[in-house]
Amino acid sequence: MSTTRRTFLTSTLAAGFFTPALIRPASAQTTSITVASLLGEDKPETRIWRHIAERVESRMPGRFRFNIVANGALGGEKEVAEATRLGAVQASLSTVSSLSGWVPELQVLDLPFLYRDAAHMARVVNGEVGADLQAKLEAQNFVATGFIDYGARHLLAKEPILRPQDMAGRKIRVIQSPLHTKLWSGFGAVPVGIPITETYNALSTGVADAMDLTKSAYAGFKLYEVVPVMMLTGHIRASGVVYFAGSFWNGLSPEEQQVLKEASKEGATAFDALIVADEEKSVATALSHGGQVLDVPDIAAWRQGARGVWEAFAPTVGGQARIDAVEAI
Repeated sequence: MSTTRRTFLTSTLAAGFFTPALIRPASAQTTSITVASLLGEDKPETRIWRHIAERVESRMPGRFRFNIVANGALGGEKEVAEATRLGAVQASLSTVSSLSGWVPELQVLDLPFLYRDAAHMARVVNGEVGADLQAKLEAQNFVATGFIDYGARHLLAKEPILRPQDMAGRKIRVIQSPLHTKLWSGFGAVPVGIPITETYNALSTGVADAMDLTKSAYAGFKLYEVVPVMMLTGHIRASGVVYFAGSFWNGLSPEEQQVLKEASKEGATAFDALIVADEEKSVATALSHGGQVLDVPDIAAWRQGARGVWEAFAPTVGGQARIDAVEAI
């Protein structure tokens, strides 16, 4: 794929396609859906869209054509989200962290050490909390058709960091989210907001010393080459959404919307299964390239240091009562 974000957006906007992508002549038989994916064809982030496209084609032959642009060619999550709001991109995936600038309440899904495992997270997003967050996303022109689980986020660094106090003074790349900034500054680190597509260079040149990420994305971006040590902190369950541009969605018929919803939910289920398998493969890849994977001896100390994030963000995510309710689910 030779498409770049700049050339794609420039040509799309110049052609006047960014708003009326959905206003097609009645005689048109096929609607093009440009999808942005951060990773390559072999990763779950792209494979989910192949899965969705196949399901849609089987139910509505010839109605949609999925133009899947992989390898972050259209930018990082926030850049893609902004392009989606303009209508230049019609669909993508995103961590909830990257969409929290538009919907701050999403940060309830990012609270550190709140979620016990994938099943706990699934119960939350498939219930009342998830429905409320989907409504808030739609109000911001993101139509979330399914929740996905990227796996747990772990600490990555150039050398072992086993105790919270060892974070003091280290520059850590963070998602451009207030919650992530608060988490790491609470440990005495210096958070630096950097798009994921620029992280490798930032780590290799010393702009950042550490970061946190899921196992799958760690190998997907070959970050074991610049931060070879993974500490299994599992501090945040990295949830995300499959979403479509509101401007695109509103131009579809109810039947088309239903087919895309159903295909997205099936794709999300497939994605979660792919992630589990890909995590094992990713860890093996990192180890084969000289990486290390270390257990953290005192995880309770990390949990204790992160509790201040719950208190700080309780007013934003719906109050302490909502956090307590989520913890009990």
